[in-house]
Amino acid sequence: METTPKERAIEFLRLVSSNHIRDAYTRFVAPGFRHHNAWFRGDGAALMAGMEQNAAANPHKVFEVKQAIAEGDRVAVHSHVRMKAQDRGIAVVHIFRFEGGRIAELWDLGQPIPEDSPNENGPF
Repeated sequence: METTPKERAIEFLRLVSSNHIRDAYTRFVAPGFRHHNAWFRGDGAALMAGMEQNAAANPHKVFEVKQAIAEGDRVAVHSHVRMKAQDRGIAVVHIFRFEGGRIAELWDLGQPIPEDSPNENGPF
């Protein structure tokens, strides 16, 4: 059964957050993949190396999808990421562009969750 881009985006994030980064890239990333994370060069190898460093430093990372939206070749995944289970964590949005069923481009935005926020609705 063929999976949807939304399912592939979520599975990619689950794999990379659980230290299966190379498997995620092999299964889901298109040749020529590029990304827009400001902290790394824009190629797939640089982002993969950064993900591997983060996984080594945070082996107990917790990743929880809160919502995912798909339209055409784009998927947005809103999630809660914690480097350790007891952390408040970060609200993250990943935006994927698919090409030929594989991830061709990726954007990611994060917002640390404050301990004391005036917004009673929270980030999720």
